[in-house]
Amino acid sequence: MNSNIPLAEQMRPKTLDEVLGQEHLTGKNGTVRKMLENDTLTSLIFWGPPGTGKTTLAEIISEQSGRKFFKLSAVSSGVKDVREVIDTAKQQNLFSGKSPILFIDEIHRFNKSQQDSLLHAVEKGWIVLIGATTENPSFEVVSALLSRSQVYVLKALSFEKLEELTELSLNNYNSIHGTDFKITEKEAFIQYSGGDARKLINAVENVLNNFKSLKNTAITNAKVLEVLQENMALYDKNGEQHYDIISAFIKSMRGSDPNAAVYWLARMLAGGEDIKFIARRMLILASEDIGLANPNALAVANSCFQAVNVIGNPESRIILSQTAVYLAVSPKSNSTYTAINEAMAFVKKTGNLPVPLHLRNAPTKLMKDMDYGKDYAYAHSHEGNFVNLEFLPDEIAGTAFYSPGNNSTENKIRDELAKKWKGKY
Repeated sequence: MNSNIPLAEQMRPKTLDEVLGQEHLTGKNGTVRKMLENDTLTSLIFWGPPGTGKTTLAEIISEQSGRKFFKLSAVSSGVKDVREVIDTAKQQNLFSGKSPILFIDEIHRFNKSQQDSLLHAVEKGWIVLIGATTENPSFEVVSALLSRSQVYVLKALSFEKLEELTELSLNNYNSIHGTDFKITEKEAFIQYSGGDARKLINAVENVLNNFKSLKNTAITNAKVLEVLQENMALYDKNGEQHYDIISAFIKSMRGSDPNAAVYWLARMLAGGEDIKFIARRMLILASEDIGLANPNALAVANSCFQAVNVIGNPESRIILSQTAVYLAVSPKSNSTYTAINEAMAFVKKTGNLPVPLHLRNAPTKLMKDMDYGKDYAYAHSHEGNFVNLEFLPDEIAGTAFYSPGNNSTENKIRDELAKKWKGKY
């Protein structure tokens, strides 16, 4: 291998089998693999974080499908550039019989007129368009172009895949330079990369270059930070710290401390924690620890979860912060959490108690003759939409599982229950 070529370029996968972390596309039953095997290539848009292999996949598709490859960057190209490539592609198509691939990096940066300039060529089959974007194509790609393309999502590399890539980078570097480095701690490399494979490989190369004169040395987190000059709070997403910090985050919101909640949130974000994992935990807290004290908290947390799925990093930090602060300053109640736990324990203890006859469904005459549904009173036919019936099995009649919390919303609930049930619960 040529040591003058950047390591990331030398390690660029040449086949689908070499692509890391995108098995849903490149694996045995992956959609891209099937498309190539069946020679049914259509225009595609690859959507995913930086460094997940969008450009690499486009180049592999071109190579394995035997199509000429044209590449434009939406940052530096205009309509004129697009038209010139399309004209060239049309000529190429006449000779080869296969539509060339036009790869447009950061296609979300093209404005509407630039994207519209691609439409006719895609419709006529002069080109097969492959676009790459880090932004949600539903918002950034015009609908006409989107409807003519298949959108495939590339996943951020998992911690395990990043560990594997770090080891591959080390082995390749040692092979090229005749060194005998060993990476004894990978966390700093992985955190620095932010899930970007290219950035990770470049970091490995940069760090090892700095210690090249030593030929053989153990590369620790401290040595990595010494070279990269990054003040990173190391965060092991798979280790004890992962659980400790999410615990501190949850307990800060439960304890109504917005400042601590934002701090622990920042620690997780700086460490590259999965934003959907953070949002899911806030969804749970909104019901478990806030519940009926502020029913709107669950809606806010759910909106947060939906939004981070659409927005992605880095802007999701704003939505996560807004939600964490909102949940932290909300009144707290675990009454519904306690109620379902007590009810579940009661069911486990008492087993399958029979449903009272008056609550049973009676779709047939036989069932009615057996008194199914007899004496049931429809609540909406009574004053206040309430009727004093027993809704629990006879064996546990009057058992209370839900006890309203001490907050303004549930104090009203307590008064309403007392008014309706006359102290029964």
